[in-house]
Order: sequence, then C-alpha cells, then structure tokens
Amino acid sequence: MKLLEGITILEFSQFMAGPSAGLKLADLGARVIKIERPVQGEGCRQIALKNLFLDGSSLVFHTVNRDKESYAANLKDPEDLERIKKLIARADVMTHNFRPGVMEKIGLDYNTVQQINAKLIYATVTGYGTTGPWAKKPGQDLLIQCMSGLANLTGNKDDNPIPVGVAVSDLITGTHLVQGIIASLIRKEKTGKGALVEVSLLESTLDFQFEVITTYLNDGNKQPVRAKQGAAHAYLGTPYGIYKTKDGYLSLAMGDLSKLGQVLQCEPLAEYSNPESWFTERDAIMDILRSFLIKETTSHWLEILEQKGIWCSDVYDYKTLLNHNAYKVLQWDQKLSLLSGEEVHTTRCPIRINDKRIFASKPAPRVGQHTEDIVKEFNL
Repeated sequence: MKLLEGITILEFSQFMAGPSAGLKLADLGARVIKIERPVQGEGCRQIALKNLFLDGSSLVFHTVNRDKESYAANLKDPEDLERIKKLIARADVMTHNFRPGVMEKIGLDYNTVQQINAKLIYATVTGYGTTGPWAKKPGQDLLIQCMSGLANLTGNKDDNPIPVGVAVSDLITGTHLVQGIIASLIRKEKTGKGALVEVSLLESTLDFQFEVITTYLNDGNKQPVRAKQGAAHAYLGTPYGIYKTKDGYLSLAMGDLSKLGQVLQCEPLAEYSNPESWFTERDAIMDILRSFLIKETTSHWLEILEQKGIWCSDVYDYKTLLNHNAYKVLQWDQKLSLLSGEEVHTTRCPIRINDKRIFASKPAPRVGQHTEDIVKEFNL
C-alpha cells in the first residue's frame, strides 16, 4: 500500500506548478483526477519544449501528468458544475491556480466549497498572492524569476540578468504546495478539519533565495555582486566556481584556499593567506586559478584533488551523465506506453520508501479519458 492510497485529489490546476504538486502526490499513491475543459483540456497540453508532442499532447504534459485521471467538464455549464460539486463532496483535496477572482465567479471559491465539504483541503497557487498591486499579473516562471531578483544571481559580473534554465519557480512552488497539503492532511487526520493552503510563485521563489536575501538584509542592503568569470554564488569567496581545463571544465566548491594552493602546488595563491581576501580579492584569485588549471586536463586535476579531500567535480552534459554508471545505478528513467501506441521516456519519482523506488503505473491521460467511469463510480 502506497503512503497516500485512499486520498482523492481534484486537480483544477494547469501548466506546471500545481500539476507538479499533483504528480508528486500521485507518485506517493494519491488518486489525482484532473478536471479539464472538454476537447482542448488544460493549457499545458499545447505548450511544448522543442515542439515535441505525443498522442496529441505536448511531451511536457506527459511528463508532469502521469498516473492521473482526466474528467472533462465545462465549469460554466450548470449541469457539469453540479457534478463537480458532487465530486468535491467526496474528495480530500482540491487544487487550482486560477487568478484571484476566477473561482469566486464560477462559484467554487474556498468559502463556498467549505459549505459543500468542510473537511476538504483547498490548495491554491497564485503568481503574487491574492492582494497587492501585482495580484492580477500573469504568474509565469520567467517573469517571476526576473521580478524576484533571481535572474541577477546567475552568470558573470558584467552579464545581463540570466534566468535559470529550468522552470525553477514553478517547481519549487509545487514542492511547497505538496508540503502544505500533506501537513494539512495530517492535521485533518487528528482534528477532522479541512484547511486553506495558499502558495505563490513569488513567495516560493523568494524563499528559494532565503540565504542571499538574508545576507542582503544584514549587510547594509548592499547589492550582491557576481564574480568576474565562472561565478557560482554571489556571496561566496574563492575557489567557489567553474574553471576551464585543457579539455573541459572543473568545478571547485567552498574550501580552504591555502590548502588548495598547496595541493595544486600553485605558488601565487600563497600571497592570499588571509581568509578575508578570498572574497574581497575573488576576481584576482580566480584569474590565477584559471591561468593555472587550463594547463592540464580535468581528469588530471580530479585525480590530484580528490585524493586530498578537495571538493571538486567534472562538469557533465546530459550525454556524458546519462551514459555514466553513477546515473545508471539510480534507475532514474522509465518508459510508459500511450494509447496511441507511442512511448514516452521520462523520469521517475525521486523519493524512495523503505528502500523501494517509485515508478508510474500509467501514463498521462487523454482529455476526459475517465469521465464516464468517474460518473458511474461517484453516481454523478
């Protein structure tokens, strides 16, 4: 029996943040029923990376919606809405990421739904919260990265703002939504009470930066400054960063610069014996390391550094990583067969329970694939 078996979740959420939360809950055994528009389904079905589609929906949709069911309903149709309310009466959780005011207009806002099912956990994702000057702005990952300050932490000193190359705001927000839902389920088990769980992309992305924002708040509000080249963290001193070698790249994490200089036999580093200089003279020190490390291969440096306990690594691309034994031993990917006969090759849940990996039992659904079965099961 999976941990969340017996928990029913109605997912009104679209795109990435809310559905990524539903994916993790489904991985852990919850029954997740997507409530989608008839025919078109939810918006993510048509948002593709590299224009990749399978069985009429984007590869992205298949990635984030495996192990879910699809119930098609027009929320503006009174009969469909009445059936949805019957489902809500039997559910444990519902999630949505509509803009503030939309669910109130439909008649599925928290206060109304409480009258239908007082024990329900009502979980919402917004872009910027429900009040304030940004409340109705589009809550989209790139926009959030830029407005939260995150885009000014990546890259080199003179670079323009650079966003992270994955939907980090969406995914961290989905993680926070899962945490709020599971905490509420535990409380519900003890008290029988439901809850309103609210997360926003902006707040989750700010929380993602808690260490650097806290530094800013306690350092006289001085703006973070990235290193001249190879920056990995605006507030960490050398050797922290990425360096080019003779045949690739080498990453060096935080550590004792004096020890590093001795292990490398790099005499110019001895000039910087004061640990305070490892940050204040960061660019000059990194220049020394760059000119020194470029002389030999990555494997040469790794052999020397790893033996002495220096925190370092190669810098892999996907081709190298996915063919490495360290990746293969994780059994990280899985293949799921679609109704069309096509196959989606994707990743698995990162959580292990009692030393067992969690793999999906079924692929993402077609729009309304389970509507008739759900109507019969719940007597809608």
